[in-house]
Amino acid sequence: MSGFVLTPTDTTEQVREVAELAARHAAAADRARRLPDEVVVGLVAAGFARHFVPVRWGGRAGGFVDLLDKVSTVGEGCTSAAWIAAVIAGAARMGVYLPEEGQRELWSTGADTVIARALNPRGHATPDAGGWRLTGEWPLVSGVGLADWTLVCGLVPHRGRRVARFFAVPRRDYRVEDTWFNVGMRATGSNTLVADGVFVPEHRSVARGAVRRGLAVGSDAPCHTAGLRAISGTLFAAPVLGAARSAVRAWSAMPAGRPAQEPFAPGDNPLVRDVPARAEGEIEGAALLLRHVALTGDDGPAGGQDDPARAPRDCALAADRLVDAVERLFRSAGCRAQAQDHPLQRIWRDVHCAASHVALRFDTADSAYGGRGNRK
Repeated sequence: MSGFVLTPTDTTEQVREVAELAARHAAAADRARRLPDEVVVGLVAAGFARHFVPVRWGGRAGGFVDLLDKVSTVGEGCTSAAWIAAVIAGAARMGVYLPEEGQRELWSTGADTVIARALNPRGHATPDAGGWRLTGEWPLVSGVGLADWTLVCGLVPHRGRRVARFFAVPRRDYRVEDTWFNVGMRATGSNTLVADGVFVPEHRSVARGAVRRGLAVGSDAPCHTAGLRAISGTLFAAPVLGAARSAVRAWSAMPAGRPAQEPFAPGDNPLVRDVPARAEGEIEGAALLLRHVALTGDDGPAGGQDDPARAPRDCALAADRLVDAVERLFRSAGCRAQAQDHPLQRIWRDVHCAASHVALRFDTADSAYGGRGNRK
C-alpha cells in the first residue's frame, strides 16, 4: 500500500462509500479469509491509515469520537473491514511514540502508510550495535499481510530482568504464515508474523511503558497523549457496534415467506415483536458508553483520564450488551438466518469472536476495576 496519495478532505462520504463496498464483498471476503484489494484501498482513501498520524507528517491527528463513528459505519457493512480500519488507525497512533528519526522513516512515503501491530510480547530482542536483534513469532496479527510496517512487542534484557519494547519492522524484514482459520472475523487475515534475527535500529524502538502512558514524541495532541489502556477498547468495540446495528437490519429484512414450522417472519411474529426494540435499546446504550470513553480521550488529560480502569470496564460492558443484542436477534430469527449465505449468521459469528478479544472481556476489565475500588 506504500505511496498511496490522498488529498486531506472531510472523509465522511468516502467512509459511507467504503462501507457499502465492504458490504458488497463481505460474504466473499469471509470465504476468502481476506479483504479484497479494492476494500483495503477504500479504507486508506477514507483516511483510516492517516487518522492519528501527526499533522507534521501529513496526517490528521484526528479524534476518538470521529474514529468511533467512522469505524462503526464501516462495521455496518463488514465487521472484518471495520476491524482492519480500527487496527491501521490505532497502529499508526502508536508510531508517534517512536523517536523522531523513527517517525520520519515510518512515514517517509506519506501519511497513508499502512501499519499493523502485535501487542503481546511473544518475541525477544538482544542488544546489537546501534539497535536490537529481533526474533520471534507473533500470531493473530490482524492485517499483517497488507501492512507496509508492523509494530511488534518483544522482551529485552534490562538490569537483570526482561522488559517489553515495541519494534517497528518493515514488510521486507518479516514473513507471514497463513494460520488464521477462525470461525468468525475471517476476513481480518490475522495471521502469524515471523522474524528471524532482524536488525532494528534504536530509533525504531520504544519502551512499552511509554506507549501505555501516552508519552508521545513531538506532539501534545490529545489523541497522542491518551494512554493505551484508556482508549484502546473503543477501537476494538467500534466494529462490533456497527455489526450489531447491521444485525437489526438483517433481522428486519427477513422475508415473510416462511416454512410451515416457522409461520411468521420475525417482525410478524407477536411472540418476538419486541426483539428489535430491545436490541436497538441495548445497542444504543452501548454506543453511549463507547462515546463517553471516546469523548474522555478527546478531552486529553484534563478530561478525567485519572481513572484508567473505568474505560476498559465501560468498553467491555458495551461489548457484552452488543453481544446480547445480536444473540437475541439471531435466536429469534429461526433456522433461515442460520443458512450459510445469510448475513445474520456471519454477523453473529463475527460479533462473538470480536467481543472475545482481551480488550473487551469483562472479566479482565472487572478485575482491574475491582482492584482499583478495593484500594480506596
